[in-house]
Amino acid sequence: MYCSFHFRWAGAAALVVLTISHGTVSTAPSRCEQVLFRFNTLVDVTCTESADLTTANPLTTPANNAIAALPQFAFTPQTDRDTIAPDPPHRTPIAGPVPGIQINARVAEDPQGQARILMRLPDNWNGKLVVAGASGTRSEFNGDFVWSDYVVQKGYAYVSQNKGTLNFVLSNAADSTACRLNPSSTTFVHFYDDDPGMPFTRWATFMAEAARLGRAAVQIHYGREVQHTYAVGTSNGGYQVRRAVESYPELFDGGVDWEGTFVEAAIPNLLSTLPPALLNYPDYVASGFDPHSTAAKNILAAGYPPDLTTAEGGTTISLWGLHYMQFWEVTMCQWQKRLDPAYNTYGGGLGNYVYVNRLSASNVGENLVVFSTTGHIRRPLITVAGTMDALLPIDNARAYARRVAAAARENANKEAPAYRLYEVQNGNHIETFKLTFPQLELIQPHAQHAFDLLISAIENHAELPPSQCIPRGSTIDKNPPQPGHCTNLLVP
Repeated sequence: MYCSFHFRWAGAAALVVLTISHGTVSTAPSRCEQVLFRFNTLVDVTCTESADLTTANPLTTPANNAIAALPQFAFTPQTDRDTIAPDPPHRTPIAGPVPGIQINARVAEDPQGQARILMRLPDNWNGKLVVAGASGTRSEFNGDFVWSDYVVQKGYAYVSQNKGTLNFVLSNAADSTACRLNPSSTTFVHFYDDDPGMPFTRWATFMAEAARLGRAAVQIHYGREVQHTYAVGTSNGGYQVRRAVESYPELFDGGVDWEGTFVEAAIPNLLSTLPPALLNYPDYVASGFDPHSTAAKNILAAGYPPDLTTAEGGTTISLWGLHYMQFWEVTMCQWQKRLDPAYNTYGGGLGNYVYVNRLSASNVGENLVVFSTTGHIRRPLITVAGTMDALLPIDNARAYARRVAAAARENANKEAPAYRLYEVQNGNHIETFKLTFPQLELIQPHAQHAFDLLISAIENHAELPPSQCIPRGSTIDKNPPQPGHCTNLLVP
């Protein structure tokens, strides 16, 4: 029998609507009712008795724009799960169905009314919980292919959240907080997390809240407390993992940060590295994609990996170009609007934004400090990042590793939690770009392997393999041929 329960909480009372596709109604409380009757912190709740919590079940991830009350593009779960996952057949293998219950809801205590949460509670629970961060401005479903499918098959309860923000809504150039989609576009979008009352400090808060809600759900549903709680996340979700192990050791036992965003008032940071790339890319194209041109050298000097090019139908496709058109400007705009709103985005030009100059002209430095990653980790943490990352260049990961090492030295009288940086040779920020450039390597299998290594280290006291460069076609090694950083960002 397939049942879906829809709850709208109002104080201590709740209206329950039960929809049944077939079968009979039992007078005994369902498992959904048993869980949700004890929650008063969720609204607009949908609880489903699912025959399969993996994405092999088409009902596991809702359709884009499935919440009728929201504008188009505010809630895009199908798109979101594709964003960080490799294309088939490289997605997480699914061996069979994982029955359990799934809860989708909004967090009642969020004054902005945007914080959303997803819970998947498998019947074959192993006693542990995984809490997932969200990349970009993506929804709580963004990790469905790469994280949820992997961990629910192992019996973990899975909880994910959306950093307290919806995605975006279509806008126009008259909107002072809107960003165009790319340098050639006339389409403008308004990111919800650039709204008043939506500081990026919320990102860490809702990662912690997801852990609290997940622990409560586990206790209610299974009748026993969680044994271990782990944080996982990609890109901005990786940032959430870092903040989780820095700030909430009482909630998390460890984490895996996949290409997390480095946040620091000192350089490098997004506001310092993106402008040189934006400024120089058109001249690089004008040079005929000459890797020895001044423009190419300027982009490399900003920390970016070498470009890759290929010809399709007589047109040159560039790895830098894909980032220029899809990520560089819109990301820079979103962060500048939030952190340095006084700057004239398109009048001054994002390519002309000079972060060090803006430190004395605005509060951008202070705005970065309040949500920066400190490196003072209080639980074991693994970072996995690619050397060919052209959105968050590899030195962002290395800079965070340096922060962790410095923090450990500051507290030399205390035993520091384990930290490892695993660099994936030729790994890129966007897994699907491997279709265009086969020289690139997928990061997903290494991130999932790192998760298993973290579990073994925490639960079985196994020694984590040292920080290392993972050669192409290889795996994380106990005795790596290239310990430390990769010597070259790109190898044949």
